[in-house]
Amino acid sequence: THAPLETLAVELESLLAARLQTDTRLTDARRQVDAIDLQLRTLNQQRMAEEQQVGRCRDARGNGRINLETLRVRRENVQQQVLDGGYVLADVVTVLPENADAAVWAENLVQLEQRISRLGSINLAAIDEYNEQAERKRYLDMQLADLTEALDTLESAIKRIDRETRARFKETFDKVNDGMGQMFPKLFGGGQCYLELTGEDLLDTGVTIMARPPGKRISNIHMLSGGEKALTAVALVFSIFQLNPAPFCMLDEVDAPLDEANVGRFSSLVKEMAERVQFIFITHNKATMEIAEQLNGVTMHEPGVSRMVTVDVEEAAQLAAM
Repeated sequence: THAPLETLAVELESLLAARLQTDTRLTDARRQVDAIDLQLRTLNQQRMAEEQQVGRCRDARGNGRINLETLRVRRENVQQQVLDGGYVLADVVTVLPENADAAVWAENLVQLEQRISRLGSINLAAIDEYNEQAERKRYLDMQLADLTEALDTLESAIKRIDRETRARFKETFDKVNDGMGQMFPKLFGGGQCYLELTGEDLLDTGVTIMARPPGKRISNIHMLSGGEKALTAVALVFSIFQLNPAPFCMLDEVDAPLDEANVGRFSSLVKEMAERVQFIFITHNKATMEIAEQLNGVTMHEPGVSRMVTVDVEEAAQLAAM
């Protein structure tokens, strides 16, 4: 009798040691994953910085091309002006003084133009032209006042819409969040789930789903398994359905990644909500089929010949009872 007990004790110690080694390896693996995540974020930041630098270089190159084209156009205009004046550019450059200053020459040109304009005849129609332009200015001032008033009205409407949108979004977010807190434990048999805003401005913020299945620490939904993600998504959809019910809901292979226990809780919740929403679901799971009131399927009794089969579960049960 003592020998088996001693043997079992030795085996227990061996299994405990193996478990300790496994926990150690798991901890090391998690640390490696965290290090890789940090390295990946660093590389992404470096990539973004490089892309920004490339964008700045492209902008600088584009500006340089624009400046070059501007100088080319100015050069062509100057050449054309010289030709229109009856001069040859090479001859002008030859006789041009070495101390020539474009600013001084431009100022002298302005002074000459002003002296020539003063020698011109008096425009007797200037008063009429002034009155015409003054009338047009008054008309444009009225148009500007109307546009300014319309712009103020639009800005006021935009502010009111933004205010109402923020209030309605916050109200809807809180209701869906409460629904998630109720749906999630039903589907997981416990745990906790809530929605979290990623930004401060409600008009452009994102929403993150934070889920903690039973026995796990709070984590982002992307860290969950496929089945846990599916159940969390079902909790979110059903929470929205409770807030704004629709005539029917179609579920396509939602239970595919679920294990047997989760399929049972999923089926119970669907059956409970079926009192308010008509569900149409596609499934290959027998446990899910059991809650259906009517089954529609495709069978191939003969090779290459498909046939639709419809079964009313209640009528089938009555026939089976008879």
